[in-house]
Amino acid sequence: MEAANENQSNGSQSGLRLALPSDGELYESTLRFLAACGIPVERASSRRYTAELASVPGALALFQRGADITAKVEEGTADLGVVGLDRFMESRREDGAAVVIVEDLGFGGCELVLAVPEAWVDVTSTADLADLAVEFREKGRELRIATKYPLLVERFLYARGVNYFSLVLTSGTLEAAPAMGYADLIADLTASGVTLRENNLKTLTDGSVLVSQACLIANRRLLARAPAKLNGARGVLERVEAHLRARGFCSIMANVRGPSEQAVAARVMEQPGLAGVEGPTVAPVYTPDAEDWYAVTILVRKERTMDAVEHLRSIGGNGIAVVAAAYLFEAECAAYQRLLALLDGEARNPTG
Repeated sequence: MEAANENQSNGSQSGLRLALPSDGELYESTLRFLAACGIPVERASSRRYTAELASVPGALALFQRGADITAKVEEGTADLGVVGLDRFMESRREDGAAVVIVEDLGFGGCELVLAVPEAWVDVTSTADLADLAVEFREKGRELRIATKYPLLVERFLYARGVNYFSLVLTSGTLEAAPAMGYADLIADLTASGVTLRENNLKTLTDGSVLVSQACLIANRRLLARAPAKLNGARGVLERVEAHLRARGFCSIMANVRGPSEQAVAARVMEQPGLAGVEGPTVAPVYTPDAEDWYAVTILVRKERTMDAVEHLRSIGGNGIAVVAAAYLFEAECAAYQRLLALLDGEARNPTG
């Protein structure tokens, strides 16, 4: 029985393991994003903490608290993880195994900022805050800052000459800290600033500690030693990168009459910015009346969609169809190449 359990355990860890948020604002957004990437997560119920990734053979999703994902990837419980950049930067180990592979997944955007009471009319910058900290110290106490990100905040303040302060660590709501009297100001995440304003707080003009969003991290040491896991990681990175790139493009197809493919292509290319990323694809259309029609396909940025449609109309385009691109693959996956570079460095300088 023990041997069987051991074999089962080893087998369960042979495939790629992707740690995903089990709660919080990133949970639903992460599932929607992965589904859009062609990596749907098949979770049996909200109480199950594992799920299959059908499009990546042998891969398993592990649902973890957002605050724990960096540590899970760092320690090797998971090979990849989706986490807020703020959480990663706060809890990562210097020269550790966990590294960022895709820094911006396009959702979960927020900003870690310093916010002071609006009543502090003379405090608008970190330089003002540094002066105030000196005044507080001369009066026998230190400036108190409530935050969930002590490492990031401390590093930020020291770099800007704010040397006298104490950090008040809390896991609850921070906006009420100054009003309740257990802190003088806060360093917290905000997406719109509305909650800060509703609690009579204002951000410092240069008080942005970190701009954050969901990112994809990896354990470079595990992947360096496991070709099967690395192959699974490539499958994830290819889809993610192609989907992110495709968000900015659409494919436009039209039928254009002309004497030849070359002549139609030349007319399309009269507007180079509207002729496609590499140029148009032109192919004959076989019609019953044997007229010379050609199908033109171009790939353009979404903001130029109507410009491209009008251009195709101007050269006689008809039956124009616009399709949002789901994936846009380049010759190489840049994210995978970055990962390989990190693995190469790990192979030359193995640790842990």
